[in-house]
Amino acid sequence: MRSKSPSIKTDKPRTVAPVSAKSWQARIGDTQDKMAESFVESLSFDYRLAEYDVRGSLAHARMLAKVGLITRADLRQIERGLNDILADIRAGTFKWDVSQEDIHMAIEASLVERIGEPGRKLHTGRSRNDQVALDFRLWCRDANANLWASLHHLQISLLKLAKSTAAVAAPSYTHLQRAQPIVFAHELLAYIEMLDRDKSRLTDAVRRADWSPLGSGAIAGSTLPIDRAMTACELEFSGITRNSLDSVSDRDFAIELVFAMSLIAMHLSRLAEQWIIYSSTEFQFIRLADQHTTGSSMMPQKRNPDMLELVRGKTGGVYGQLMALLTMFKGLPLAYNRDMQEDKRCTFAAYDSLLPCIEMTKAMVDHVSVDSAAMESNIDDGFPDATVLAEYLVKKGIAFRTAHQIVGKLVARCERLGVAALSKLTLQDMQSECPAIGDDVYKTLGSLNVLRAYQSAGAGGFQSVKQQIAWWDKTLKKPPVRG
Repeated sequence: MRSKSPSIKTDKPRTVAPVSAKSWQARIGDTQDKMAESFVESLSFDYRLAEYDVRGSLAHARMLAKVGLITRADLRQIERGLNDILADIRAGTFKWDVSQEDIHMAIEASLVERIGEPGRKLHTGRSRNDQVALDFRLWCRDANANLWASLHHLQISLLKLAKSTAAVAAPSYTHLQRAQPIVFAHELLAYIEMLDRDKSRLTDAVRRADWSPLGSGAIAGSTLPIDRAMTACELEFSGITRNSLDSVSDRDFAIELVFAMSLIAMHLSRLAEQWIIYSSTEFQFIRLADQHTTGSSMMPQKRNPDMLELVRGKTGGVYGQLMALLTMFKGLPLAYNRDMQEDKRCTFAAYDSLLPCIEMTKAMVDHVSVDSAAMESNIDDGFPDATVLAEYLVKKGIAFRTAHQIVGKLVARCERLGVAALSKLTLQDMQSECPAIGDDVYKTLGSLNVLRAYQSAGAGGFQSVKQQIAWWDKTLKKPPVRG
């Protein structure tokens, strides 16, 4: 079991420290102008990797001491310096040297300033290429866990609402036209199923992210006797990556995470769209809590479902980050290229959009009011029992396609006669289309009769929904199993 992971949030750099020399300046010199420096920097967004960078550096330093590449005294000073840096970062008092290109060099420069020569030994046997790959994997692993937990809590909220609506009859729709009657809880359970597949995708994705690239170096590894397995164990990875080229150029784990986020966003957007429709004056099936609506600057009567609309709208942004990542990597030669600096910007943006959407959706589910009377008042409009009438005829020995045609003619007869429901037709009217229809047909027709009659597993009737709720109640109470 992994130890408790640090927060993946870090305060944005606010304080500028004196400018330090860059790690590569001995080769390039002071030729870069201010525009170039600003263009290549990533500290403005990869500061979020600070805690992971310190954790990785601590593990790396302990390994260097174990294999004899630094002394125990060096290690003690490095540990003290890094822990002090981490404490300052968490307290918001760390002095960021924004002249440093990225989080790795900002922390290293501060370490050297604090402890001197031992700080210069920390980068032995590693490169920023494997360092950032490590930090990013650690961040993605925690982001994955946070998303998984939030989805789990949303499922529990949906299940609670499903329990309270397990006896509420509601229409279902295909093509936004009345289809068959269901229990309203059945619809909520459908979203629980979607979110559970999302959780399984996250669980699956984290398995491929859970391999340490540290020690792969810039591209080809190191001639020094480093122990990659030790750092992987210390950082609670499943193991080490096998190929140094792939290790420093692989971002599949991030792309896969953003793909999983895109599907989560899609499912949230579908729920949002459904509830936007249901909360309209035309439907009035649900009423959002006041705190989850907004008003109009001109029309005083309005209660707009803006939170739902933003959940729906932010989905496009998450999709955009996925497309950006896929496009960014489609033509990159091996191994590391600076294009890959942008991977974090895209992944962070997708996460920052999605996590609040999950949390906002949960809040709306927790406080929504379901109007069962509105759902049930016209439940038989649109002939929702037509399919069960066809199945009634099947039980009489009539082929389903023939039964389908018979019921279609009966629906057309209702419309010609101005009759609103099949149950309003006389037995004589029905038998004119099919003599096999008997008095018992009236025990079949009507949405409530249909809801009691569903037999197939996973159906939307009273009995099946009760079974589904019981299964999910037991399942969601089990201790989470993560990859």
